[in-house]
Amino acid sequence: MRKAVLVTGASSGVGLALCKRLLEEDHELHLCLACRNRSKAEVVRAALLASRPLAEVSIVQVDVSDLQSVFRASRELKQRFQRLDYVYLNAGIMPNPQLNIKALFSGLFSRKVIHMFSTAEGLLTQEDKITADGLQEVFETNVFGHFILIQELAPLLCHSDSPSQLIWTSSRNARKSNFCLEDIQHSRGQEPYSSSKYAVDLLSVAVNRNFNSRGLYSSVVCPGTMVTNMTCGILPPFVWTLLMPIIWLVWLFHQKPESLNPLTKYLSATTGFGSNYVMTQKYPEEEILGNCISVDVFCYWMHRG
Repeated sequence: MRKAVLVTGASSGVGLALCKRLLEEDHELHLCLACRNRSKAEVVRAALLASRPLAEVSIVQVDVSDLQSVFRASRELKQRFQRLDYVYLNAGIMPNPQLNIKALFSGLFSRKVIHMFSTAEGLLTQEDKITADGLQEVFETNVFGHFILIQELAPLLCHSDSPSQLIWTSSRNARKSNFCLEDIQHSRGQEPYSSSKYAVDLLSVAVNRNFNSRGLYSSVVCPGTMVTNMTCGILPPFVWTLLMPIIWLVWLFHQKPESLNPLTKYLSATTGFGSNYVMTQKYPEEEILGNCISVDVFCYWMHRG
């Protein structure tokens, strides 16, 4: 039986590269492209099938920043599929990123220069806005829309006899210092992307706490520093040439969901000689488990929303 894989944000960037690599690993997959722009998704689908004719590639139109679109797509997916084996929650935005020049030059001459470039901590600010649903756009796109999607798709994901896996695209830019439960949407801050990615890390822990017993497991990955439509305008092209590693996100596709540590983030990395490998980053227990009330309150808030 074909494995069924759903990828959000599949028409460009990380999502498109991921789809290509997944079909290289298993060319008989049923790969479903979850995209906002259907015409763009049709072009991607044709290209994927041209290179992997044995695969089954379908499309579902969904905008995770629009809850009505999420509900429509969920209904459509439940009509098409009996189960989903993997869901890559990859769609995301970083609107109008601005480089903090002062922080950049300050960091260049500090001991934290490598950390600064690997995480972009303090370097990027964004201008957020309110969606038609009355939520902050970055929060709804990167976090809440995906959460509603998995809630709606629970009948396709929760099978205790054969586990399914959620794989969230997070970031090294996910910083606890930019996240606050009292301002969960980061409406009062200037780094909504960082806050949303930390919320993703926290939500993945909450999902495992609430869904592992039902056969659904959640993991978080970081693709590393890379050039996509989201990031290409932040720095000049020659700087990206110097910084960009070669990255892969498929390692988790080969792992048994129940064998992965729910308190670990998996990061793509590249050696100086261009060899790719996966490194891990454990969440500090005092930060996550030691503050279990935050995880529970966060999950409660998301269910209530």
